Amino acid sequence: MTGEPAAGKRAAVDGSGPPAGSEPAAARPLLSVTEFTDPACPWAWGSEPSFRLLRHTLGPSARWRRVFGILFDEDDDPAPDPDAEARWYEQFIREVTAHTKAPYARRLRWLTRSSWPASLAAKAAQSQGPEIAEQVLRRLRESTFVLGTPADTADGVLAAVRGVPGLDTGRLLSELAAPATREAVRADWAETRRPVAAVLDLDEPGPHPGRAKEVGDCRRYALPTLLFDGPGGRVCVPGWRSVETCLDAARTAAGGPLPLTSVRLSATAALERWRSLTGPELALLTEERKPPSEAVRTDTGNGPLWRHPDEPVPEAS
Repeated sequence: MTGEPAAGKRAAVDGSGPPAGSEPAAARPLLSVTEFTDPACPWAWGSEPSFRLLRHTLGPSARWRRVFGILFDEDDDPAPDPDAEARWYEQFIREVTAHTKAPYARRLRWLTRSSWPASLAAKAAQSQGPEIAEQVLRRLRESTFVLGTPADTADGVLAAVRGVPGLDTGRLLSELAAPATREAVRADWAETRRPVAAVLDLDEPGPHPGRAKEVGDCRRYALPTLLFDGPGGRVCVPGWRSVETCLDAARTAAGGPLPLTSVRLSATAALERWRSLTGPELALLTEERKPPSEAVRTDTGNGPLWRHPDEPVPEAS
């Protein structure tokens, strides 16, 4: 098992256009954004502040789609020494957070045994609307990077998503186990292993340039990777990149100026919208750049995470 590699500054462009849409042109978002991710990927966790800001800034101009790439597969060989493997990955997470400044759990109790349960849950949650899906995926990420107890079983998923506002947990668990959900994630798995040519031979400086990874007898996108599709073509933004790089890619794919949403919210409004905020998120997303007085603090090994006062602390599985 290997983690994601060390990223450069340039986005990769090819000439392919956006996927066909069925809705009227007037109602169709200008851009389609595809995010290749995994709930247990530390680079994806560290990209949350930028991606939250990007989604907020693009607003209705973009349709955002997540593809779950399965970083830890079901047929991966089990670690001969699970505790040593957990300590290795714990150190890898800390090395990543030296760049991202994201929180990490004080102790990772075990290495994620499979990305499938969390990915199935995140995919299933999408049927309950985008806001609930966002909260479910966030809780699944926090199970690894805040609590140190990855949601890699159905019970772990249930513990992680307890109390998500509006979530029908019975429906989530039923759809998580449904064949159609597994087929959808299997399609994500396959799509992640068909990277665009632009990322196959990237040779750029670190910390995470996003060159496609060799996995078995195929290649897959490095996580996270964004694809922007629009009238101007397709632009690929792989690895660890700035918000400005992503916005430049969005403008290129749009073929011109984009209507953008005002970016900074009050700390109270940001906490109401996103339910939990890390230090980097407070700095990037809020006017005050510090938590509101009503926020509830959760300490980690790399700074606090702040929760909405109505947000229960997920139980460790």
